[in-house]
Amino acid sequence: MKYQVVIAGFGGQGVVFLVKVLSIASSLKNEKCLGTENHGMSQRGGSVSCYVKIGDFSSPAIDEGQAHLLIALEGDEALRNIQFLRPDGIIVVNADKKFPKLNYKTIKIDAFSKANQNIFNIQALNVYMLGISLARAQNFPFTQDDIEQAIHVMNEKVADKNIIVLRQAIKDANEEER
Repeated sequence: MKYQVVIAGFGGQGVVFLVKVLSIASSLKNEKCLGTENHGMSQRGGSVSCYVKIGDFSSPAIDEGQAHLLIALEGDEALRNIQFLRPDGIIVVNADKKFPKLNYKTIKIDAFSKANQNIFNIQALNVYMLGISLARAQNFPFTQDDIEQAIHVMNEKVADKNIIVLRQAIKDANEEER
């Protein structure tokens, strides 16, 4: 398997957490994984983009036009990192109706609105968007069970809460697809 993911957001949104979860999921499946933990101004609430490369790669950086998936925790961050997507790449983005139409398959969900409706806690936005990706991004390299196991390994203390959010996102994604 060879699969490349760009995860983008702002400092404090849990971008690095997602890199670690995907890295752990890779390890649990005995897949090689390279991940960057941070590019940007994470400690000041600035832009953060991280890369995850699953499979036999020698460098953790993702070149322009190579990512299979872009998970964007903010609409502006999707646009800021779009150049990394392959022509057949998929964008999973937290955005409202104002997000522009792009020449990529785009899975858009207004996660901020759902958090404001108390569907999930905003602190779990990252896990929610991972659940949307898991449910809707074709060829996503992991199963729900893989991700749930990785979440448990990552942080057992909050794993159950995160898994509830992950499952809610999968449910929401499946309902919106109908």
